[in-house]
Amino acid sequence: MLVVTTENVKGYKVKEVKGEVFGLVVRSRGLGGNIIAFLRSLVGGEIHEYTSLLEDTRKQAIDRLVKNAQVMGANAVVMMRFDSSEMGQTMSEIVAYGTGVVIEKEE
Repeated sequence: MLVVTTENVKGYKVKEVKGEVFGLVVRSRGLGGNIIAFLRSLVGGEIHEYTSLLEDTRKQAIDRLVKNAQVMGANAVVMMRFDSSEMGQTMSEIVAYGTGVVIEKEE
């Protein structure tokens, strides 16, 4: 499945728009990870535990986006974006969203 952040894909034309698709993940870091992250925040710099958590969560959100697009009959997602928010003090929500489309090669 092709997933792009652009509206068009060079060399392809949109044959059909299937609609909005998304992949949503809510994650929480465990107590141990929060303690380590807190200690790292005292000295400053990147908090690797959270960076790794968010990278994995974005990948999972894209995987869910692709599955939802396939269920709708799309073979590509255009205009893909991420959004995120905090839920409480320990949870993060990541959503990947875009437009599911059917594309075909231009002749």
